[in-house]
Amino acid sequence: MSAPKASTVLSGSTDPQAGRDSRLALLTRQPALLAVLGAACISSSAVLVTLAHTGVATVAFYRCLLALPALIPLALLERRRHGTRTRRARLGAVTAGLLLGVDLVLWNHAIADVGAGVATVLGNLQVLFVAAAAWALLGERPRRGFVAALPVVLAGVVLVSGLADGGGHSRHALAGIIFGLGTSLSYAGFLLILRQTASGTAHVAGPLADATAGAALSALLLGLVFGGFSLTMPWASFGWLLLLATTSQTIGWLLITSSLPRLPAAISSLLLLLQPAAALGLAAVVLGQDPTLLQVTGAVGVCGGVLAASGTIPARPRRRRPAPASAGPAAPPGPAAPAGPAAPAGPAAPPCAAPDAALASGADA
Repeated sequence: MSAPKASTVLSGSTDPQAGRDSRLALLTRQPALLAVLGAACISSSAVLVTLAHTGVATVAFYRCLLALPALIPLALLERRRHGTRTRRARLGAVTAGLLLGVDLVLWNHAIADVGAGVATVLGNLQVLFVAAAAWALLGERPRRGFVAALPVVLAGVVLVSGLADGGGHSRHALAGIIFGLGTSLSYAGFLLILRQTASGTAHVAGPLADATAGAALSALLLGLVFGGFSLTMPWASFGWLLLLATTSQTIGWLLITSSLPRLPAAISSLLLLLQPAAALGLAAVVLGQDPTLLQVTGAVGVCGGVLAASGTIPARPRRRRPAPASAGPAAPPGPAAPAGPAAPAGPAAPPCAAPDAALASGADA
């Protein structure tokens, strides 16, 4: 949104609407602040899931269902501004949402097995799976640093899960690892499908609304088939799920997906560290789930390894400029052409787009 004319303090405007528009425009020009706020919203997800204290499929279904009344009107307003999305893009977002529903159900299982903070760390390994899938399916070979980061991440997973010392709040450490890896794998599939079908569009709320609807359907089906689903719950649980849908599924995702494309890849990768660290801190303060020293060491290893691996994923190929013509043989002597006026310097070419922001951020909630 561009800043409206004659709405600054210096202009002496007293229009309150213009002042609000000016402040909103100023906020939207701070993508790093918006990304941090979005990551802060998402980092509380695991704590809210624990406080809801209801079935894993129920949590996944209601956090998506309760977010749709806010996302659908935003998607309709977005369509009026940017036009209608293609059917392929909408179907792709819904298909990606089906995997997102699997991700949420598995992640809720991991929260129950290893605790809120540790499950968030284990759920942020999708960068590794995305790079491996891009290598196997798209031929995008990662750099050496990616392979070097794998042993560090795997050792960190063993430590942070509590499998090494049996400490912390990990009731079923091995099951938590399996559910955490399944969470990251399904989330990687969600990102890859969304990247292939929704990239290059100005729409933000539309793809998120479609994916959220697909996730709600997927969670409902998983709950009906495997259990862990109920339409009824205590009012306290409903309140926590409503807060989860508002902060994480709606506000957090909208802030992150709208701000990360305007950030350098290095800055967006640092968000990989913010969300798990904040989740560990919140779990310790709110739920009393204090991690052991080995778990903290493992969390540092996982986050550091993922951060290093995210910096080794190659960007999309750059479109090379044509090389300047090499000097050929000297032209035969002749009359010199009159020197014309020097051409004005044009604007600098914009830098190539960074890799998909969602892949760089790895925000999973």
